[in-house]
Amino acid sequence: MSVQEEERAIVEEFSVYDDWLDKYEYLIELGKSLPIIDEKDKLDSNLIEGCQSRVWLSPSYMDGKIYFKADSDAIITKGIIALLVRVYNGRTPKEILSSDFGFIDKIGLKENLSPTRANGLVSMIKQIREYALEFAEKETGVVR
Repeated sequence: MSVQEEERAIVEEFSVYDDWLDKYEYLIELGKSLPIIDEKDKLDSNLIEGCQSRVWLSPSYMDGKIYFKADSDAIITKGIIALLVRVYNGRTPKEILSSDFGFIDKIGLKENLSPTRANGLVSMIKQIREYALEFAEKETGVVR
């Protein structure tokens, strides 16, 4: 499934719910479905700066694709990072860098989060893009 197809599927899933409390419940379920991260990946270097809660994002690069392991100590935040991992896990740096992360706006996530969680979401997106840039540079040898 392409990035766009995955994004469309998420928009469709969220459109089933009229109330944001139901959407939060769905986010919580997504967070629970996130594979358990190994304690060795819960390093300070994997913590996303700018998040009120602790969010770990551990990337690995294999065969031209980036794979993410993630976790959070806050249940809603864990659901948010689970959404992002679902869309961007196993993608090439180019696929990630060319994504506009538009599905976030389409499901109304940013405007329905508290300001601190919305800032955390922006930080998560920024970190995913940063990892994609780093791996793209290693792949091409071009340094920004």
